[in-house]
Amino acid sequence: MRFTIFQESRIGKRRTNQDRVAYSYTRDALLLVLADGMGGHLYGEIAAQISVQFIAQSFQQEARPKVADPVLFLSRVLSNAHHAILDYAFDKNLSDIPRTTIVACLIQDGIAHWAHAGDSRLYLIRRGRLLAQTRDHSRVQLMLDQGLLDAEAAASHPGRNRIFSCLGGSHPPQIEFSRGTPLMNGDVLAICSDGVWGPLETDELVRTLADGRVMDAVPALMNEAETLGGAQCDNMSLIAMTWHDDHQEDIPDTVSTRTMPADAFTTQMEGFGRNKRGDQEDLSEDEIERAIREINAAIHKFK
Repeated sequence: MRFTIFQESRIGKRRTNQDRVAYSYTRDALLLVLADGMGGHLYGEIAAQISVQFIAQSFQQEARPKVADPVLFLSRVLSNAHHAILDYAFDKNLSDIPRTTIVACLIQDGIAHWAHAGDSRLYLIRRGRLLAQTRDHSRVQLMLDQGLLDAEAAASHPGRNRIFSCLGGSHPPQIEFSRGTPLMNGDVLAICSDGVWGPLETDELVRTLADGRVMDAVPALMNEAETLGGAQCDNMSLIAMTWHDDHQEDIPDTVSTRTMPADAFTTQMEGFGRNKRGDQEDLSEDEIERAIREINAAIHKFK
């Protein structure tokens, strides 16, 4: 495989960052995953952390160097992540179970498979045009589908953040799966939380990513979303990947897995504490350490 990839997460104007984003790859498979947590102090980000960490670790264990069945893998790990969140809430005796959106995309044999629950989005851009986009599992999206709202009204609707499918919470998630989509040279896959796509026009997001220079495009889109978000700016996370032909000449910042051992993997994950930009979360060291222990314990039960 050959690809260029870049991810970033920012706290915005919130006290903590409840978004989590990661990618992991082996010689023959690539996983991208993003979660946007919902819940009271600390618990939303714990739901997101459990989900992303569980899915990434499952990929590391099963992709040797690729998973046996991409759709079955996505179905199983998203379901198990949901139950790990429930188990965490039970152990902590929480009255309100933490929740998180999820988008996970697995690429192997040149084919992309993705699954999602909630209103974090995946975009597939080909030759400057939007080829595919996930459908939000939200009340506003349902109203759009029913013709009760137009796009302008939806952008400012007070219920725009109400979603009907997620991991965690009191109801089983309604996970939506894509068809396997063969990738072409130059295709761009982008996954983001609503803190990114909310302030931006879809046309602007597509146009900025269209040339495939994700190392420049991701920070540019994050800067624009942060500016437009203003004093109410939400957490923002974006991961974007450009797919390259294996036989294409070397491009700066491109990853080639051709020489990787079959049992090796590389993972980049955003976690608790200080992110790449130096944004400090409003959490004490004790809170962070305790949360990490509890997350690892919840995940271990489903391994």
